[in-house]
Formats: sequence, structure tokens, C-alpha cells
Amino acid sequence: MASVIKIYALFLGSALLMFGGGLQGLLLSVRGAEEGFSLLSLGLIGTGWSAGFVAGSITVPIVVRKVGHIRAFSVMAAIGTVTILLNLLLINDVSWILLRALSGFCFAGAAMIVESWLNEVAENKSRGTIFSIYVTINMAASTLGQISMSITGTAGYVPFVLGAISFICAVLPTAMTSSPQPRPLSSAKIDVGLLYRTSPVAAIAAFSVGMANGAFGTLAPVYGHEQGLDAGGISLLFALAAILGAVAQIPFGRLSDHIDRRLVLIGLSGFAAVVGALTVLINPGANWMMFVLFAAYGFAANPIYAVAVAHANDFAKDGDFAKIAGGMLLILGIGLAIGPALASIIMGAWSPVGLFIVTSSFHGALAITAFLRMRLRKSKDASERAPFQPMGGDRQVTPETIVLDPRADSDSPEMGHAEEPVPEELAMQNEDRRDVQDGTI
Repeated sequence: MASVIKIYALFLGSALLMFGGGLQGLLLSVRGAEEGFSLLSLGLIGTGWSAGFVAGSITVPIVVRKVGHIRAFSVMAAIGTVTILLNLLLINDVSWILLRALSGFCFAGAAMIVESWLNEVAENKSRGTIFSIYVTINMAASTLGQISMSITGTAGYVPFVLGAISFICAVLPTAMTSSPQPRPLSSAKIDVGLLYRTSPVAAIAAFSVGMANGAFGTLAPVYGHEQGLDAGGISLLFALAAILGAVAQIPFGRLSDHIDRRLVLIGLSGFAAVVGALTVLINPGANWMMFVLFAAYGFAANPIYAVAVAHANDFAKDGDFAKIAGGMLLILGIGLAIGPALASIIMGAWSPVGLFIVTSSFHGALAITAFLRMRLRKSKDASERAPFQPMGGDRQVTPETIVLDPRADSDSPEMGHAEEPVPEELAMQNEDRRDVQDGTI
């Protein structure tokens, strides 16, 4: 019973993080457009987030090894909260780009620490269930954060304060835990060469998804604003895309367990490319057609990364899942950083609908690549594949997410947390805590 309470407390902490992150990401794009920021500046705000997220994924494990999980998490949440509030005080594009990068860094660090605790309390037999619940809660909380903007609006201080409250409250479940400190966080194991040799399609999929979804996640709110939608309409647009994308993961993932996963990638990316092209041609304006197109985009685009990870894992040797998934994570992060900047330039030169020229181009390139690769290599038999696992949004995946993934069990001991001792001070804290629990103090 105690372990169940600990797990659900961690789920609550993660949900609060994702709620604040979902609200902040949507809010800054729309409010920035209302403040008259240039398209390039709005794109660079998204670039800043992704760059900070990747930097946090790489460097936060070092911080945790020095000061421990609780202190590091408290610092990440505190700085993240301050950045949200500073966005309200410093309303200019340069400040928002820098603050968004710092926010991405703190968000990655906080998420990794929560995932580390989950990984510590999860037993092997329940890891798959815990991972699925964790992914579901994260996607739901992020979507609720976006929907909340329809209530708070974008003007004034309320949405910023709500995001800050959500972020700082995420500290409570971990700060109040009586669990011993988990082992040090996992450092990202990255081998891009191994990834490409194992699955060129997965490598290209990671970059294409990063470019397309990075552009969409940052600048689609701007597109909606330019088309005349209010905060409620933009929230609904993103909620539809997120919900249908989450729902689509399971059926398409299970389908990919039984047929060549590249066929599923071709279908999903091809459909997403068609949706993008239709948006460019129709340029629907603020009417029902825009909502249909956004929903269709989310339905097709959201499952692509998870199917690509599963495809790469089909061809991975035992012990290589971490390196391959880490390589995909790095390539995804690069795409997420470049995509918003590139799309903002094209939108400025063309029109706001230029956003979908970018998404359609990269999804189309992925579909063509997957088709060509099918002619060069056969797929693995269904009996030789690990089952598909759903994954959170592309901006929610960290090295600790890879550790929590049940497919990582085959990588032990390499895939486990870094084989470094817990600092002496933290070891003493853990021992003291156990003594209290045992009644010896």
C-alpha cells in the first residue's frame, strides 16, 4: 500500500508539471503574437525551449549527483516558477527567448527527477503498467493545461500565476516523500551512428517529427491567432489535436505489432503530409474546417515518434535500446530546435499558412524514405518484436523516460542508472530516514 501511495504521489507531481508546461507553452505563443512579437522571435521562443530541454537532459544528472534529488528538484521547480513570473514582468522578445530556454532546462530536470523516483519504486512486473499510466497522465495533464487558457484568457496576470502555482506545487509530492534517495539519474547514452546503422528510417523519423512538431507546437497557436481565433478557440484546436493524437497511439501501435511498422509510418506521415497540404491550399480561416484539419493533423502526427522508436527497437541488439533511444532523443531535440525557427522564416516570407508547408514537407519526406527502405530491407517477424509502447508528447521524453520504458529491461545492467555511488551526505540522509521509519531514532 505504501508503494502505491508513493507512485500516485509521483504521478500527481508529474501531472502538475505537465499542466503548467502545457499552459505556458500555448500561452507564450499567443500572448507573444498579441504583443506584436515578430514571427522570427516567436519561432526562437520555441527554439529556446527545445535547446534548454536538451541541455537539461544532459547536465541535470550531474547536478543531482552532487546535491541529491530533493534539493535538485526544488531548485528546478523554483527557477522554473521564477521564469514563468518573469515572463509577466519582462514582456519583450529577447527576454522571453532566454527565459523560455531556462524554463526548458528546468522542466527537463524536474521531469527526469520524477521519472527517476518512479523507476526506483516500479517493479519489473508492473513497469509496463506504470509506464502506460504515466504517459496517459502526462498527456491528459498537458492537454488540461492548454484547455485552461480558454478560462484564464491570455491578458493580465492570471494565466502566468496559474502556471507558476502549478509548477511550484509539483515539488510537494517529492519534497514530502519518506522514500530513500533514488540512485543517480541516468546520463543520456547517445550513439547516433549506431542508430543510423540499426534503422535509418527511425533516425530520419526522429528528425522529421522534431522539425514538423516543433514548428507546429510553437507556431500553430500563432496561425490560429492570425486567423482570428480567440484564446478559447486556440485552446480547443490544441485539445482536439492532442486528444485524438493520444487516442490514435494505441490502435496504430498495436497494428504496427502485426505488420511492417514502416507501412504504419508511411500511412501516418503520408496522411499528415496531405493534411498539411490541404491546409495550405484551403487556408480555411476561423471556421469548422480549421478544427477538422487540426484534429486530423494531431491524429496522424502524434503516434509517429512512438512507432519509429518501436521500429528501431525491432532491429536493436540486446543492450542497445538505451543508446538507440538516446540517439533518437538527440536528433528529435535538434529538429525541435530548428523547426520553429525555420517555419517562422517561411511564414514571414509567405504567409502564416507557410507553417504547414514545413510540416507537410518533412512528413512527406519521411513517408518517401520509409517506402524506399522497405525495398532494401525486410521487416522483422512479428514474433521477434517487442510490443509497442505508447509514449508522451515529443517534448516530454527524457533519458529517464527511456529507463522507465519496460523495453529497457533487456539492457540491464548497462541501461540502469549510472553505476556511481550516492554521495556520502545523501547516503547518511537515507540511513537516517530508514532509522526513523524503523523506530530506532
